[in-house]
Parts: sequence; C-alpha cells; structure tokens
Amino acid sequence: LLVVTQEATALGGADYPKLVWLMDNRLETNPVIISTLPMQDTDDFFNRPGRYGAHNIHENRPGPLSLRSDTLVYATFFNGGIRVFDTTNPFQPEEVAYYIPQVPEGAQANGINDVHVDENGIMYVVDRLQGGLYILELNP
Repeated sequence: LLVVTQEATALGGADYPKLVWLMDNRLETNPVIISTLPMQDTDDFFNRPGRYGAHNIHENRPGPLSLRSDTLVYATFFNGGIRVFDTTNPFQPEEVAYYIPQVPEGAQANGINDVHVDENGIMYVVDRLQGGLYILELNP
C-alpha cells in the first residue's frame, strides 16, 4: 500500500483538488489508486487566506524515534491543519482526528506543512509561516 499526495500551491484553493490517495502497488510497474482520503467541507477553507489542500505526510520511516503505523496516515493541509486517517479498510479510509490551530497574531493564515510522529505517538506539527511548532497527541 502506498500513500501518495499532491501539493497545493495556489492561494484560496485555486488549484483544488490536491488530494491524498491510497494505491495498490503489488505490481510496481502499474500502481492502482484504490481510494482517496476523505476531504472535509472545503467551502470554509477556500475563503481563508493562504493555501488549502494536501501537502506532507508522516513518512513512516524505520528507526527507534519514529512511529510506524500500518493503519494511520498523518497528513498536513496548510490552512486545513493536521488530519489523521484510519486506513484499516483501505477501500474506505476514515478521518479520525484533526487539529486546526488559531491563526497566529499578526499572520494572515496557517501554513501547517510538516508532521513527524515519534515512537510514542506524539505529533510534531510545523507551521511554516508564523505559528511555530505544535506538539499534539491523539485522544483515545
């Protein structure tokens, strides 16, 4: 199973949709999209300053300081925040959590663009504009 993203590059959702897909890669020469991660209601995000759409994901890298999950995808969406998806059923992934921080004082938008999840499930989420670093944990 592959997780593949596009990157939103235009303001106000002008290049929407920029999505995240799950792909069957059993045949490496012919990967097949099997589902799209669900998107939240987009109208609210298009009317905000900044970009809206998929960007980065937690990369599931091997190592002692990184979470490896076979079922959770952590994805950033710029002004749409950080979103977590359960892919237990890869044909029907579900959003199970999200966090959209307040726009920092003096800023026009959020720029949530990167996430790392440590071995304890703690998310380190970066706002590349002015918000800095957010440290988050999923509620059970």
